[in-house]
Amino acid sequence: MADDKPSKLEVIKDSSDYLRGTIEEDLSNSEPNVHGDNAQLLKFHGTYQQDNRDERGSGSKSYSFMVRSRIPGGKVTADQFLAELDIADKYANQTVRVTDRQGFQLHGVVKGNLKETIRGINESKLSTLSACGDVCRNFMCCPAPHNNSPVHDQMQALAAELAQHFAPQSTAYSEIWLTDDEGEKTKVSEVSFDEPIYGKTYLPRKFKMAIALPEDNCVDIYTQDLGLMAIVEDEKIVGYNVLVGGGQGMTPAKKNTFPAVGQKLTFITPDQVVAVCEAVVKVQRDFGNRADRRQARMKYLIHNWGLEKFKAKVEEYYGNSLPEPHATDVTDVDDHMGWHDQGDGKLFLGINVESGRIKDEGDFRLKTALRVLLNKYGMETRLTALQGIILCDIDSSDKLEIESILKDHGVTLAEKLSLARRFSFACPALPTCGLAIAESERVMPSVIDSIDAVMQEHGLGEERISVHMTGCPNGCARPYTPDVGLVGKARGKYTLYLGGNAQGTRIGFIHKDMVPEEEIGSTLSPVLAKFKSERTENEAFGDFCHRIGKEALAVE
Repeated sequence: MADDKPSKLEVIKDSSDYLRGTIEEDLSNSEPNVHGDNAQLLKFHGTYQQDNRDERGSGSKSYSFMVRSRIPGGKVTADQFLAELDIADKYANQTVRVTDRQGFQLHGVVKGNLKETIRGINESKLSTLSACGDVCRNFMCCPAPHNNSPVHDQMQALAAELAQHFAPQSTAYSEIWLTDDEGEKTKVSEVSFDEPIYGKTYLPRKFKMAIALPEDNCVDIYTQDLGLMAIVEDEKIVGYNVLVGGGQGMTPAKKNTFPAVGQKLTFITPDQVVAVCEAVVKVQRDFGNRADRRQARMKYLIHNWGLEKFKAKVEEYYGNSLPEPHATDVTDVDDHMGWHDQGDGKLFLGINVESGRIKDEGDFRLKTALRVLLNKYGMETRLTALQGIILCDIDSSDKLEIESILKDHGVTLAEKLSLARRFSFACPALPTCGLAIAESERVMPSVIDSIDAVMQEHGLGEERISVHMTGCPNGCARPYTPDVGLVGKARGKYTLYLGGNAQGTRIGFIHKDMVPEEEIGSTLSPVLAKFKSERTENEAFGDFCHRIGKEALAVE
């Protein structure tokens, strides 16, 4: 831990009585918002206090809460999915958002409905605990239900095991949210109280983990604090490469902040995973910066120490030496959209959800379509890191009817979408995010329209180009690693990054700053023309930009 004075949030956590604060008192009054410390503590319980920025001109803030469900590996039963839709209709803004960490988010929940919302989520056997806050967040994992091999099942099982192992142990969550009006517990599993992994002040900052395969890095393990890449031999996971120090957030005005991709730390066998991950988390707990939250992510600890010193400290906490990483690395990525053979005689269907927003709006009625499908077929579902939905365990005899139901509700099947649209996503940004500088989700469809049009002009309509967009530099939609990154810089203007890749293994460079939203397509046009004429055989767009470099692409 840094020797400097702890930040304000460290003081709040230290005096919170293991995340209790005075949340109960705040929830019981008639005011529309919670105050001060409690707004910070609520994040650990899976909810952010927000206000509608479109309505700020009215003279008072229109408060509501975002509620996020933590769903390891994105695995959701039909009943759980339907329950989330019901809760959204009853207590939120009638939409559900699939997050880029394979969870659900509800927006527009007023304070008076917050307890019923979180209780309802728990009654469906999901949870909001540690979906936010300075803890290990949702554990991501490749969601594809390939049942002809045990590999995917093993990865999913590990994600669930790690989620359980790193869940906060304080009973504050159950005491506040899972009691009825008479104070009786409605769904409580009593656990210990002393937070053996996190301690009294939890972690210095949020901590993200994910599990992927070399040939399918669909969960972007290089952008995580800790990534596990499964090494498979003879259809069996023999171990994992451990990557550490990824992270997407930055503050442009602070030159000592930056996005980073993970570095290879070691190779470990399956029986070592939990203990080594715990050692990494504890090193960050004890030595991460608790004075300056802008320097609190583990990537800065590793940057300041160097990987060799960091590994030595992890070995000390683990109690044994750790070998060098395996030579295997990420080679590709899959969005899992469209129809696929599960390998057990069944099919799965990936449905692209633009910016993850499940809603009924005009002729587009995805929410109703999902209700129809889940009620009729009762299939398990999976959420993807590109904010899509996978419907699992489908009989081939039902394929045409399922397609018909989707089409009748205005839902476009994956094969009718460009790859640029399929590999794009955006953060919510305005009007609910308090950090947003520019639009993201609300303008992303038109931005992709313009990029698609320019790609068609240059004969690149079938090219896979990943586009991530955020309303600010905090990087929630991982904008620094794709082929094209768009980061909100001012109202209606974006910093345009190039040179990453769809595999998420490389940080891009700034191609142009302060690009107006309506000029994004035209700004990319000369770069795409150069790519078309100068690329090598089968070279991807991001690889081309990286190869020829920033200066060569500086075309006015």
